[in-house]
Order: sequence, then C-alpha cells, then structure tokens
Amino acid sequence: MTRLLLVEDDPDLGLALRVLFTRAGYDVVAADDGQAALKLLFARRPALMVLDLVLPGLDGWEVLDRTRDLTDLPVLILSGRTSPAERVRGLRSGADDYLCKPFDHVELLARVEALLRRSNPGQWRGDYVEAGLRLVPERRSAVWQGHETRLSAIEYRLLEVLVRNRGRVVTTEQLLDLVWDDPGGTGRERVKFAVLRLRRKLAVGEGDDPLESVRGLGYRYRGEG
Repeated sequence: MTRLLLVEDDPDLGLALRVLFTRAGYDVVAADDGQAALKLLFARRPALMVLDLVLPGLDGWEVLDRTRDLTDLPVLILSGRTSPAERVRGLRSGADDYLCKPFDHVELLARVEALLRRSNPGQWRGDYVEAGLRLVPERRSAVWQGHETRLSAIEYRLLEVLVRNRGRVVTTEQLLDLVWDDPGGTGRERVKFAVLRLRRKLAVGEGDDPLESVRGLGYRYRGEG
C-alpha cells in the first residue's frame, strides 16, 4: 500500500484528509507540526508528502527545505496562501505541485495520483545516451559532461521528454500534459521553475546550456553546446 505523509495542523481538515486518502487506498501517516513531519519522514519513508505551510514550530518552508536536503520524494503543497507569489515561491523551492485551499477532493486525489505515477522510475526504459548526456533511469540521474546528478521524479521526466524530442520545440502545454498529467494547462509556472532547477542541477555554464527557452512557445533540448 502506498504511504502518504500528511502534514496539516488543523485537526478537522487533517481528519477529513486522512479519511479521504484512506478511502482512496493509501496508507496515511500524519503530523501536525514540522518537527514531527521530519521524524516521520525518516521513520516511515513515505512515497509522497502533502504539506501545509502554516505550521507550529518549523513552518512548511523549513520542512520543504530540509526534505529536499534528504530526499527527492514528491511534495504537494496544500495551502490557504493563494497569491501567485506564494505559489511561485513553493515551486521555486522544490515543491512538485501547489494546490490552494479550498480545494476539490477529486482534483487533490488526481494530482496525488499523477505525482506518484511520475515518481516511479520503472516507467522509463533504458539509458538515453548522446554526446555530453546520459540518462540513467535506475538511479533517476543525469550525467551531463561527466558530472552525474540525482533528479526528482518530475525533473527526470521533464528532461527525458525534452531529450527524446531533441531539436523540436515542446510547448508548455505539451509538457504539462506529458510530465504533470495536466492536459488542461493549469499551473504553467511549474514548467518554468522545473527547468530552472534542472539547469541548476546540471551546472550548465553560459553558452553551455542544453535547454533552450523558446519565447512564447516552450522549450527545446539542443544537446551539447
């Protein structure tokens, strides 16, 4: 049974979410503060975290930062902070998705399912190798110009989609569909900040960036610069 870590300090909402996820077939472990969340992260090894931002003690931002230092498991922020700036901050800080309260239960479950599907490295078949780059699915890593780096599930899937379409522009809408299972094209900023994280992890330099932004359209993998 797939285990979810739910981090929510509101007891009524926390109970409702535990019931929702349990009925959907998940094993739910719950924390109502940041310190407890990190302890459960070590002890129970969940497959995905659903994270509120306003927490006693360590807030959600600190939990996200420390989680990203430890693991690349998918993190879905579930927050009452609805401003675009907060959503951008969440995605830039390494969250894989951001859903605002109040939310639709069906949409929440769909987003969790999509993140879990993308987190399974078994769906990627075989190494992709070309000059300057190798994708290693069993380690969910990329070797770029001799430097290997581990990627999150979303980052790996994004890079894989781009490299397998080398030389062709993949639109933002197509990436949302293929990488995030979001054919409706909501949350377009997720693509932008996932590409920024990829560039940072690959440690590309000026004139050495294999990921090209095509203004108003999307992104293209152009290989070794």
